[in-house]
Amino acid sequence: MLPVISICIPAYKNVNFLKRLLDSICLQTYRNFEVIISDDSPDGEVEQLVENYQGQLPFIYYVRNQPSKGMPENWNNAISFARGEWIKIMHDDDWFLNEQTLAKFAEKINTEADFIFSNYENTFLNQQDEIVKKVPMVFPKYRLSAIAQEPLLLLADNKVGPPSVCMVRASVGARYDTRLRWRVDIDYYKAVLSENSKMELLEDLLIGVGMNENQVTNQTKNIPSVELPEAYILLQKYGTGPLRNWIIYDSWWRMMRNLKVTSYEELRQVVPEEWPLVIKNLLDFMEKTPKVCLKIGVMSKLFMFLSFGSNKGLKR
Repeated sequence: MLPVISICIPAYKNVNFLKRLLDSICLQTYRNFEVIISDDSPDGEVEQLVENYQGQLPFIYYVRNQPSKGMPENWNNAISFARGEWIKIMHDDDWFLNEQTLAKFAEKINTEADFIFSNYENTFLNQQDEIVKKVPMVFPKYRLSAIAQEPLLLLADNKVGPPSVCMVRASVGARYDTRLRWRVDIDYYKAVLSENSKMELLEDLLIGVGMNENQVTNQTKNIPSVELPEAYILLQKYGTGPLRNWIIYDSWWRMMRNLKVTSYEELRQVVPEEWPLVIKNLLDFMEKTPKVCLKIGVMSKLFMFLSFGSNKGLKR
């Protein structure tokens, strides 16, 4: 009998965090699941840890990647071995907050939703991996319909959260774009929800998300050589139509401002491609905006709206 839920874990060296995750899986009251671990580690520590859980979980499958695949290809590799009707990816530094987490997700599998996600808790760690702060992350329900219709709204503020808070129907067949690192999760959500898929929100805090200095987010945020090539890829994939929404337009405005890229020439120095007219016009307007105004939130927003209203690259 095939499992209903496939818990897919892309692992990389973090045996202490992985143990926390596996321990939380062992406690789940819902048992119709399998665990798949795709290991990118250079040594055998993860494999040794997994062996200790062989008798404690309904089914656990381990694969060692030689050579390592890197992220997000390792995420896709874990998914490729899944046999379940639902894919529940879990990063190795995240975990289930209580024994009812999977049961709560399973309650929604017979709805029309293809994308189920929960509220979660960010747990901040210091360099000694000691907890210093916990922050509940609650999705605003009133935005559910808008995000389902246009997931790229998450470019402005990813209120859904990281992949570990989500569960996706396997038949959707979505995979993570291996060219991306900074925007990989939002691009994946766009892929899942692009075919009139429906979202279901679980309002309980069900997932613990580990926050530490070594995360990819901390290594890629506000780095032009990372963010701008990925932004160009998103434009290639989805076109400029989404920028007709002022919230998405504003996310581009803020990205350029925060990266201190305020002219088309500066943009071409990082990504020497021909960018769409809407981006050229945005940067031309930003270049003419007084720099002091870009540093003041309300003033920057005002000039963004002026740019949005006058941008002839937006085909309305």
